[in-house]
Amino acid sequence: MIKTEKNQTSKVTDEVDQLVQRSKKALAILKSYTQAQIDDLCEKVAVAALDNHMKLAKLAVEETGRGVVEDKAIKNIYASEYIWNSMRHDETVGVIKEDDEEQLMEIAEPVGIVAGVTPVTNPTSTTVFKTLISLKGRNTIVFGFHPQAQKCSSAAADVMREAIKAAGGPADAVLYIEHPSIEATDALMHHTDVATILATGGPSMVTAAYSSGKPALGVGPGNGPTYVEKTADIKQAVNDIVLSKTFDNGMICASENSAIIDKEIYAEVKAEFIRLGCYYVKPKDVQALSDAVIDPNRHTVRGPVAGKTAYQIAQMAGLKDVAKDCRVLIAEINGVGIKYPLSGEKLSPVLTVYKADSHEAAFKRANELLHYGGLGHTAGIHTTDDALVKEFGLQMPACRILVNTPSSVGGLGNIYNNMAPSLTLGTGSYGGNSISHNVTDMDLINIKTVAKRRNNMQWVKMPPKVYFERNSVRYLEHMAGIKKVFLVCDPGMVEFGYADRVTAVLNKRTDPVDIDIFSEVEPNPSTDTVYKGVARMKAFKPDTIIALGGGSAMDAAKGMWLFYEHPEASFLGAKQKFLDIRKRTYKVPVSEKVTYIGIPTTSGTGSEVTPYAVITDSKTHVKYPITDYAMQPDIAIVDPQFVETVPKRTTAWTGLDVITHATEAYVSTMASDFTRGWSIQALQLAFKYLKASYDGDKMAREKMHNASTLAGMAFANAFLGINHSIAHKLGGEFNLPHGLAIAITYPQVVRYNAEIPTKLAMWPKYNHNTALADYANIARALGLPGKTDEELKESLVKAYIDLAHSMDVTLSLKANRVEKKHFDATVDELAELAYEDQCTTANPREPLISELKAIIEREWDGQGTEK
Repeated sequence: MIKTEKNQTSKVTDEVDQLVQRSKKALAILKSYTQAQIDDLCEKVAVAALDNHMKLAKLAVEETGRGVVEDKAIKNIYASEYIWNSMRHDETVGVIKEDDEEQLMEIAEPVGIVAGVTPVTNPTSTTVFKTLISLKGRNTIVFGFHPQAQKCSSAAADVMREAIKAAGGPADAVLYIEHPSIEATDALMHHTDVATILATGGPSMVTAAYSSGKPALGVGPGNGPTYVEKTADIKQAVNDIVLSKTFDNGMICASENSAIIDKEIYAEVKAEFIRLGCYYVKPKDVQALSDAVIDPNRHTVRGPVAGKTAYQIAQMAGLKDVAKDCRVLIAEINGVGIKYPLSGEKLSPVLTVYKADSHEAAFKRANELLHYGGLGHTAGIHTTDDALVKEFGLQMPACRILVNTPSSVGGLGNIYNNMAPSLTLGTGSYGGNSISHNVTDMDLINIKTVAKRRNNMQWVKMPPKVYFERNSVRYLEHMAGIKKVFLVCDPGMVEFGYADRVTAVLNKRTDPVDIDIFSEVEPNPSTDTVYKGVARMKAFKPDTIIALGGGSAMDAAKGMWLFYEHPEASFLGAKQKFLDIRKRTYKVPVSEKVTYIGIPTTSGTGSEVTPYAVITDSKTHVKYPITDYAMQPDIAIVDPQFVETVPKRTTAWTGLDVITHATEAYVSTMASDFTRGWSIQALQLAFKYLKASYDGDKMAREKMHNASTLAGMAFANAFLGINHSIAHKLGGEFNLPHGLAIAITYPQVVRYNAEIPTKLAMWPKYNHNTALADYANIARALGLPGKTDEELKESLVKAYIDLAHSMDVTLSLKANRVEKKHFDATVDELAELAYEDQCTTANPREPLISELKAIIEREWDGQGTEK
């Protein structure tokens, strides 16, 4: 027996030693890299991780049985996008600072081989995060993954290894123990050639890291309280807490574990929790919940509980009257410590609440909770009293003091505040850690941070020039700087003489103009078409691109514009989903040599003023809405002469798309006073003039043309929502015209968004869900009937349905030649692709994939829209 154990130990030691030796060889290669080389490598690794964020999220949930796929997907995006964005411009190679006056020079050198220990709670995102922060300093990393998350964690590592290899770098810069065990991880942490340890996990693992004799960056547990003070914005505070506790089912260690609520607002706060779908555990059932959640020996959360849903935990506790869609289980208790097991860290959507008689009592309770397993980690406060914020920050023994913020995503940093983004949160000397901040680089001082919620600076960006009125195309006769024009359109623009109208104006110029017409754009422009156009442009060398047509021509031209000026640009990078357009993992390069002019010939897409380009990947046949201000047109010419003879059916579809653009922009999480004005004006014009435009009235067609551009201005800055996410995928899969797919989806999405959401949308400016009220405001602006917000919302839906029917548009997939067998075979994939669509991020209700599937299923026979 003893001999067998020795052989096993030797085998483990040999495996670890071989990994470390391979890592040393990779380290020697990385040491020779310049700053530009390491930055290029890191970006490619970040893009690869981002490209696989959903696959890795699904693997993590499947393997561990914990958390929410959609939230793990967001964490994977965060680990790629936010982390890389925060480090992108850091100088980490060679001479990084020279002070001539002091005669000082700072030189950055790699630490060496990093031992990475990852948790079961955030396996893939932590793997991505630790790899990126290691590589940025030219370090290599060897992982010891949690045994219960080995498959998904190694998949994440393999994605990044392949990216490094594809970039010409040493794939062994990222390695992992293939046969995980406590002994193997311990051997890694104690290996003489390992320089430092990045440890995230349970208390025993973090203690082992600090006891290894190596410099270690480890983080302890969190038992964060949040204080809801009587001056707080109650809707926002409750929204934040529910958002936080349901995000990945409460597995982020910064998540609120207890809420302390002033007695003056206690009843109102309780009512708001209940309204948002939380369940208050009956006093007689609190013990049963406690027994189910907390291990009586370790006094910490039971392994099977972490990351489960509120309903699953209720079933474990025998609570029979908890609904399946319950968001958070809330237990009212009166003490802290071993005698009150639920007062500890729960890593699940279980929240304990306390009633406070005064500020002093609330501060005392928060202190007690931090001392019971949460020292140094995170404490939150919801208040409008700045003096109280300062006092709370001074008194709480926590390194993150989060003000008016959801603690889980707020604690990670940079989404709701300006703290450094990280997935490793130090607790300082309070919690026995070597660092007190969100880990980015090594630092041995405690930093106490008070992070106030901040609203992201928003913006309004438009083309520098927008010309409108009939015959405004004549601007081209006098526009400066036109010598060689590349005209992009579809075959119909040539066949019906629209291209001739443009060339006729150009030929009136004093100086002759060379014109090359590319008329091969299909209804859903593909990457093959874009690259074909780029090849033509390389031969022609234009100074001006004119896109003439509907959204297809303008989107294809935007793609050609980008890849002509920047052949090195990456479609893979450009198509990636982002949470914040300013923090994209991949920066789309700006085109500056060629002027882009958009001339719409349909009244629908608004592409002439937007940074959107919907391109279909020729390999996968999936539509991607690429969004970046690098692709916003220079000039828009909104000339109604080009829409006077548009077929009735196209007029109907594009007009309904205009209404959808304006509606989605109005209810978007990023809507502003500026964009809402454009949205309402566009909606008023569209509801008034679309039917007359359909019937051929020229004045009405001009009004719809203006409405289309106004809606484009709105969603160019406020973005869209799941109406477009779903329609993009339906159109691509079933070959439906975009406007028809949009119209079928609109009533279902409005009704869905107006419900109390399962998942709350995450954007600092959007402090609580207002979708129902926003739809009601639209209805009021249109003069529709209704006394309550619910009635007004239904009036809006009915007005849309009636308008569609008046133009012979049937609002079901079944009635538009979609076969049931094809539908059933693809609905699951379509729902996931819709979730992945860029438009989803600004929707006022964060959707679950299962909910998107339910919406699409209702669209099959047009439930609630067709008899």
